[in-house]
Amino acid sequence: MSYQKVLEQIHQNLQLAYRKAIDLDNQLDGLKQEGKGKFSQIFKEDMGFVTKSNRFKPYVLELVEEFDSLKQTPNLAESDITDIVARLGVILQMQQAFKQQVK
Repeated sequence: MSYQKVLEQIHQNLQLAYRKAIDLDNQLDGLKQEGKGKFSQIFKEDMGFVTKSNRFKPYVLELVEEFDSLKQTPNLAESDITDIVARLGVILQMQQAFKQQVK
């Protein structure tokens, strides 16, 4: 079965998450200069990320790297995509929540 449309949608959402990550990381830099935002990582260790960062961009780059590897997989199955989609959803939700908090 071809997952081309799904892969295209994931790619678009990764691009969106990356653009948001750049903007939000800049906001985090500003908060840090104000003496706020004193945390060591955005996501808890049980969220499925290898990355441990207090910025969004490294988490998005982790998924981009995994996604690029996944696209090279012959006979791609739904289970191969599920984990990336779930973590991408977590990133996008956290980005939106952070954006609302900072307003």
